[in-house]
Amino acid sequence: MLSKKQLREQGIRALKKLANHPALKAKKEQQILTLLFASQQWKTSDTIAVTKALAFEFDTEKVIQRALLQGKKVVVPKSLPERKLAFYEVDEDTVYQRTQFGVEEPISNLIVTKEEIELIVVPGLVFSSKGYRIGFGGGYYDRYLADYQGRTCSLVFAEQLNNEWTNEPLDVAVERIYTDSYKMKEATQ
Repeated sequence: MLSKKQLREQGIRALKKLANHPALKAKKEQQILTLLFASQQWKTSDTIAVTKALAFEFDTEKVIQRALLQGKKVVVPKSLPERKLAFYEVDEDTVYQRTQFGVEEPISNLIVTKEEIELIVVPGLVFSSKGYRIGFGGGYYDRYLADYQGRTCSLVFAEQLNNEWTNEPLDVAVERIYTDSYKMKEATQ
């Protein structure tokens, strides 16, 4: 069984390989977005939390644009000391700054509380069929989700699915995985 570090590296390699085929990546993203936008999770959520993706990850720009077009409040995270996250409201005019990790974070003072967020689109590199995920290793999302009461989902390419690992006690599973894989549509806990 591979370590989380090895799985993380494998996940990054798989995503970068897919990113080298932009037409295929775009097609897969569209299949997954169709599922997300048709879901009750999406339709019944007025405040959506989503990260600005790195170039090789699932492109979240379409999620942000669709939410804003539909009049939803969009919130994007900033990383804080002690591996914590805070989410800030953004719009079409928001300016972003790139962190040392290469992630774009909003230059905004419009902080949104955890209780106001109805749906968090949780990023990750590797996902199990039960909705557990391996991210970049900081634990930011697991800490944030530990007492979060709203809905969660992830947008996952088939290449990211892997059940050959065991989640740890502090790992928090997402409720729903939207994927282009026909093997798995709903994470079960």
